Amino acid sequence: MGDVQISNPGILIALYASDLDKKLDEVIQAGGKSLKPIYKFSGEKRFHFLDPNGNELAVWSE
Repeated sequence: MGDVQISNPGILIALYASDLDKKLDEVIQAGGKSLKPIYKFSGEKRFHFLDPNGNELAVWSE
């Protein structure tokens, strides 16, 4: 159907953490790669990262 291209097919899994700064540090120490630093989203905060297998995930908090 036309020239539509999907750059990241699939779903985005979003996990919860009460301390985003701490969780981002843990993700990096465990081999994850930050894609989007902590930012505001719909009244909450979250960040995106790639796990060691290349899957994009997000972590959110209030």
